Amino acid sequence: QVQLVESGGGLVQAGGSLRLSCAASGRTFSYYAMGWFRQAPGKEREIVAAISRSGGSTYYADSVKGRFTISRDNAKNTVYLQMNSLKPEDTAVYYCAADRESWTRVHITTNIDDYDYWGQGTQVTVSS
Repeated sequence: QVQLVESGGGLVQAGGSLRLSCAASGRTFSYYAMGWFRQAPGKEREIVAAISRSGGSTYYADSVKGRFTISRDNAKNTVYLQMNSLKPEDTAVYYCAADRESWTRVHITTNIDDYDYWGQGTQVTVSS
């Protein structure tokens, strides 16, 4: 089992940047593919980005492609989401999640139901 704690959220102006961090507990962090999700008020939770166990493969939602970068440092048990050129529509609670069954998959999963461990979220607010 792993515990995840997000940090780095805050209030920024449109066009600004934030870097989110997700610190994980446990020795098995590197066994899990990791994802970032977000949920705006009244909307479904959606995937933002995901990264494979080694960090060699990534996925980005079309809405953030070219602006956000996901990365991980397995030695630090941490996954990051660098967010640049932020837009008001990026405003949401951002969640870090871990897929413990990633070893069974050919590709990084974008299915929210495949993620087993979740952080409590960090608020990102982008003002116009």
